[in-house]
Amino acid sequence: MHPEYVHIGLGNVLFINRVIAIVPPDSAPVKRSIKNAKVNDKLIDMTSGRRTRAVIFTESDHIILAALAPETIIGRIQAIRGGIVIKPEVVEKEKK
Repeated sequence: MHPEYVHIGLGNVLFINRVIAIVPPDSAPVKRSIKNAKVNDKLIDMTSGRRTRAVIFTESDHIILAALAPETIIGRIQAIRGGIVIKPEVVEKEKK
């Protein structure tokens, strides 16, 4: 497996081979995880002072905060890997 990087906004680049999950920061469990990572020096803030729109969990237990939405980051990853970009509203329409 060769290294793959994705631009996550504001001049920041993420090594995507070690990413476990990309989620929005809204839920209480994610907020607790962010707080715990900060206490344990495992938090990496890549927002450059902007609002956090995505929280990225890595294999090394680091948590990365990003200013781009999870859908945007996932779309960029899928574009790099040649996959199909699936938008959440398309998936919801198919469920009905």
